[in-house]
Amino acid sequence: MLRQILALAFIFVCTTIAWVILGATISSRTYGSNEQLQGRVASTWGTSQQQSPPTAAYFLNDVENSTTVENGKVVVHSQTVQRQVFLPVEASRIRVNFHLNPRQKGLLWYSTYAIDFAADYTFRNDTAERQSIDFRLKFPAQKAIYDGLQMKVNEQTVALATDDQGTVGRATLGPGEIGSLQVAYRSQGLDCWRYQLGEGVAQARDFMLTMQTNFRDIDFAEDTLSPTSKQLIPGGWQLTWQYSNLVSGFQIGMTMPAKLQPGPLAGEISYAAPVSLFFFFFLMFIITTIRKIDLHPMNYFFLATAFFAFHLLLAYLVDHISIHAAMILASLVSVTLVVSYLRLVVGLRFAALEAGTAQLIYLVLFSYAFFWKGFTGLAITIIAIITLFVVMQITGRIRWSERFAARGGVPVPGVG
Repeated sequence: MLRQILALAFIFVCTTIAWVILGATISSRTYGSNEQLQGRVASTWGTSQQQSPPTAAYFLNDVENSTTVENGKVVVHSQTVQRQVFLPVEASRIRVNFHLNPRQKGLLWYSTYAIDFAADYTFRNDTAERQSIDFRLKFPAQKAIYDGLQMKVNEQTVALATDDQGTVGRATLGPGEIGSLQVAYRSQGLDCWRYQLGEGVAQARDFMLTMQTNFRDIDFAEDTLSPTSKQLIPGGWQLTWQYSNLVSGFQIGMTMPAKLQPGPLAGEISYAAPVSLFFFFFLMFIITTIRKIDLHPMNYFFLATAFFAFHLLLAYLVDHISIHAAMILASLVSVTLVVSYLRLVVGLRFAALEAGTAQLIYLVLFSYAFFWKGFTGLAITIIAIITLFVVMQITGRIRWSERFAARGGVPVPGVG
């Protein structure tokens, strides 16, 4: 009996080493190419975006005087200097629509999105003279596309001059005249989107931003303001940030939800596989001891390889098909290997009922626990406690010294 237990321990250790190597290989495949793949996604789709409010400014010519001493005389020099004067934003009405469209590269999903941005800003020429105002909209990201870019002032389309920083349109406002600036574009981004109220601690008067998503799993970026109201709509949310006179150093932001990552998930399942195999071996050992079924260590070795086949197949399927389809296919293959093998060793009833059920619980259900983010540890703990309870109840009246002595003698033939 002792030699059999030592043989099982040796098989368990060897399989554990294989799982560690497999997990390291998955991690290398996942994160070794992540930077390169993320760069490819960013180059074809776009990077994360941070939009800031537009600016409106006019130029004043100021005369600056300076004095020098020449040949013992004080000489006054006059120089005309152009000074830029900014108009404050008096009101903001911003509408943002997000369309999440994740893309998979290798073993990772990337949260790519399309955005429709439209906004109305109000400025006032608070001078007593007619001014030529430059309206500048800074682009939220340099590596991005901007389709349908337009700028209107008081419903009149203005010509745009665009550089790598943004676009500028010019319009004239009379003394005390209000200028309504309307901007709109369609773009694409990655991972998150932010709206910056201003540099550092900024003020926003008569401000309202309405955000509509086509996803329910919303998550606000760090150091950002929570919406003042939210409403559930078909397929997503409508979020609103509305303030009469806000002073804050925080931004408004949305982090796009991430899909289940095939690579990291397959790695986690592989690293935890020894726990799964330990439960299975433990239960098989208890059942065969109670029912006096002789399973040789070589039989346990083949069972361990069937478990390993599940994780090996899963690791190389997840970058070709969905993680759920890969789990189903790998589970079917592994369960088929175990049941068809034990059918020959012990019998169909034991293979399908005891062994098959145990594998469904300790391999398939155990692996699916990693899909329940935040509940994985609790699910595994519950499985372990239930297993312990059932085994203790079944074996409570067994005299192990007699049963081990019987197992140490002449093997009892397997039952079908």
